[in-house]
Amino acid sequence: MTTDGNGPVSRSQKRLVVVVKGYPRLSETFIAQELRGLELAGLKLIIVSLRRPTDKKRHAVHDEIEADVLYLPEYLHQEPLRVLRGLWATLRRPGFGQTLRGWLSDLRRDPTLNRVRRLGQAAVLVAEWPQDGAWLHAHFIHTPASVADYAARIMQIGWTVSAHAKDIWTSPDWELSAKLNRAKWAVTCTETGHKHLQSLAKNPSRVHLSYHGLNLDRFPAFTVPRPNRDGADPANPVQIVSVGRAVPKKGYDTLLHALALLPAGLHWRFNHLGGGAERETLQSLAETLGIADRIHWQGSVNQSEVLAAYRASDLFALACRITADGDRDGLPNVLVEAASQGLACISTTISGIPELFRDGQNGWLVPPDDPAALANALKTAITSPNLRREYGQATEAQVRATLDYHQSVKQLVGLFAAEGLRP
Repeated sequence: MTTDGNGPVSRSQKRLVVVVKGYPRLSETFIAQELRGLELAGLKLIIVSLRRPTDKKRHAVHDEIEADVLYLPEYLHQEPLRVLRGLWATLRRPGFGQTLRGWLSDLRRDPTLNRVRRLGQAAVLVAEWPQDGAWLHAHFIHTPASVADYAARIMQIGWTVSAHAKDIWTSPDWELSAKLNRAKWAVTCTETGHKHLQSLAKNPSRVHLSYHGLNLDRFPAFTVPRPNRDGADPANPVQIVSVGRAVPKKGYDTLLHALALLPAGLHWRFNHLGGGAERETLQSLAETLGIADRIHWQGSVNQSEVLAAYRASDLFALACRITADGDRDGLPNVLVEAASQGLACISTTISGIPELFRDGQNGWLVPPDDPAALANALKTAITSPNLRREYGQATEAQVRATLDYHQSVKQLVGLFAAEGLRP
């Protein structure tokens, strides 16, 4: 059941209150999967979302999640009475004065409306805190963690956080350090992110590495042999697929330039799955490069459609980059998904991608923003069906041995149990 301000239905078992940026979101399957995993492990949840959904589709896992959802005011001016009630309620809390002083210090460093909004949202969360709420956890260490941090300080309770990718690398070190030192613990999903956060924490042992992994029941092994397509037959081109939002950090412009550099006699088709603000720009670029007739833009899809695309393809490509503001992927979940289907992958050397893929051993990795290097890797992959099969099988074996999401859920259940929240 969803609630907007009257509070969720009370239950006998204490619940974990999880703050997320938006719910449900197609691009954050890994969060939904983890939440459902915690439920299946016996924890009771309530989801607190800073934004309402904008995606027109949902994944099946969203319909399986049992948690109530509390939507906070996305913009304070949209629900002024609710915000005022929240602020009035927080004034009587013993932790409000100290939190306000801390917030003013944050505001001096970050004088933005976003900073004001997070305090207002935290006040609403405090005022509408569920009676059976027992622990506060945030997904993403930027804005959701700000709301969780302010709310926890006002209520004088502990809180924890899961950090991922953009939230780590686009947040200033002073803010990351402060949050890490106030949170009871943090988890993050790549070794590169783990080392960075440990370097900023007074107690590095409270920062844990926890790879997301996959629900392999949703990605069963694909046992049908893939065709030996090698790009020589115009009637049977190599099928290249990519899944991801059309945003700068995904590097789709680099991928299009690389595809345009391939020899004219090499036959391929490229299928992009996902929405994103840059899609029309990328479509125009494909026209300019003269490759638009080889590309299909499928748009936003659910998980079953993604799985079907992996199985119909010969090669997965994602040209991740680090943007000017520091935004980047960690270990993109779609790469792990594709690998689970024995699909050979091409990507770049940033962040956590080399933690799963090793160039020349189980995939192709090239420097980011290098269309020529990417084109060379694509040419080798397109013309080498046996090598694609070898790499795909090697990475699939690694995914199935080490990236089953039950491992990360078990780790989280243990961490929450240490805080008194038990199934």
